[in-house]
Amino acid sequence: MASLEDLYRLRRRPAVEKTIDAGFKLTSALLATVVALVLLFILYVVFTGALDSMGRYGWRFLVTSNWNPVKDEYGAFTAIYGTLITSLLSLLIAVPLGVGTAIFITENIIPRPIRSLIGLMVELLAAIPSVVLGLWAIFVMEPFIRPGLEFLHAVLGWLPFFSTPPQGPGIAPAVLILVVMILPIITAISRDALNQVPIKLRQAAYGVGTTRWGAILNVILPAAISGIVGGVMLALGRAMGETLAVTLIIGNSNTFSWSLLAPGNTISAMLANQFGEADGSQVSSLMYAAFVLMLLTLAVNVLAQWLVKRLSLKY
Repeated sequence: MASLEDLYRLRRRPAVEKTIDAGFKLTSALLATVVALVLLFILYVVFTGALDSMGRYGWRFLVTSNWNPVKDEYGAFTAIYGTLITSLLSLLIAVPLGVGTAIFITENIIPRPIRSLIGLMVELLAAIPSVVLGLWAIFVMEPFIRPGLEFLHAVLGWLPFFSTPPQGPGIAPAVLILVVMILPIITAISRDALNQVPIKLRQAAYGVGTTRWGAILNVILPAAISGIVGGVMLALGRAMGETLAVTLIIGNSNTFSWSLLAPGNTISAMLANQFGEADGSQVSSLMYAAFVLMLLTLAVNVLAQWLVKRLSLKY
């Protein structure tokens, strides 16, 4: 016996409905193709602009840190290091905070009105312009955390990552402002992923006698892990490409240092600072750095897709 779905599919459809469906399919395919073509065109423009520096500097551009337009010497290792270290450290701090906040506002730990208020405040944090966050980092956050950074230098100064005294703007303040910027992304997506977990899984966990945290750690989080990982990788891409707030607080120094307390640079900050007045081989070198940044973000997106598919739980 045919199901209702089969009967609906085999019914005699009006010509107008068929035309609308065909037009919708054609429009969707056209728009998807346009998006792909725009992405390929951007890659082509950046790649062709970087060819001169690729031929002149090759792989040395990626492993040297000398950036001297006067002598026509360029190396982006400082900016690449700054991009990776600020993104990964901000993710290391923001993931526990974001996922923990999502658990806090989805489980019945506090009354619903308070949970709704906290969720609204986290979402409003994402609406603050990055320039405002950058100015707040300069005038409020950095002076507030400076005594703590000086303490780290005094106690752990023998480590390369804390070997320089804090001088104001630097990598550590940039990491913290990135935490503020990516926290709403991780929290919002993790909350939606946790809310999608079927109620039957929760009830089954409680039915076998587990505790609240046993259900959260052993049932709810594993069921929502693919969505949470997707949000984390999306936040990583945002952190790697963030420009204005990081430019205002990182110090914009091309002198390489392992220290998190020293001024540094990122690829996006370097592009924002120098592209407007660059000429000659400096433009090609900046294009080379932009191409590296595009490859890094593309790798993050591919990794995110692979992880989401690998960790997806069928229930």
